[in-house]
Amino acid sequence: MHAPNEELILRRLRPNDVVLDIGGWARPFNRANHVMDHEPFDTRGFYGLPPQGGDREHFDRDTWICRDICDHRPYPFGAKEIDFVICSHTLEDVRDPLWVCSEMVRIAKAGYLEVPSRLAESSRGIEPGQVGWSHHRWLIDIEGGHVNFLMKYHTIHSHWRLSFPERFFRRLPDERKVQWLFWDDSFSWSETLLYGVGTIDAELERYVRERRPYPSWLVRADRSLRTAWSLPRRAVAKVRRIASGG
Repeated sequence: MHAPNEELILRRLRPNDVVLDIGGWARPFNRANHVMDHEPFDTRGFYGLPPQGGDREHFDRDTWICRDICDHRPYPFGAKEIDFVICSHTLEDVRDPLWVCSEMVRIAKAGYLEVPSRLAESSRGIEPGQVGWSHHRWLIDIEGGHVNFLMKYHTIHSHWRLSFPERFFRRLPDERKVQWLFWDDSFSWSETLLYGVGTIDAELERYVRERRPYPSWLVRADRSLRTAWSLPRRAVAKVRRIASGG
């Protein structure tokens, strides 16, 4: 969690507020009264990261809810029963973040969510041979009170023009490597669906191109080279159509 926001959450919470941390296994938010995660209580804090959300755990074994948060069973809380829900660096990992969003809004009066920025998730150099983090499923944009999910298509790894270079990621300040949303009562969410390799590549390339991480001469040269390579393939395809009577 972005450290300044941790302090904002702690200052916001009242002593009697009931707090739920969804997906907090790797680094639970200590002020949470309940934690819900697929992994068991005894393995919490698996990576040995410093504690967050205060020095003392407010949850215990009995209030640690071990379950699949995407299984489409309602979470074990009534409507607006939770005063504050936290979901930090979880939505990008799970198979159905839209379901998680819907349940957060149903059970909580307010909350905080945090995910990697699309800038960071579209950058090389975080893991060898990968764009972004290898286990993340989604490219996420937060604008205003809306969260949009775009599948992290595998083609993002296929060509440099579809992602940012390592130097771009290194120059990003910490606050631009993540994005977050404080919300009250509700927020909205959606999924962008793309069909066909050409459409997917066009969207990934658009996002990168608008931020101009590469010199214009390199982009032009690559476009010309790809066009030249495509001409023989088009000619062969045309001959085959003619020969087959298509």
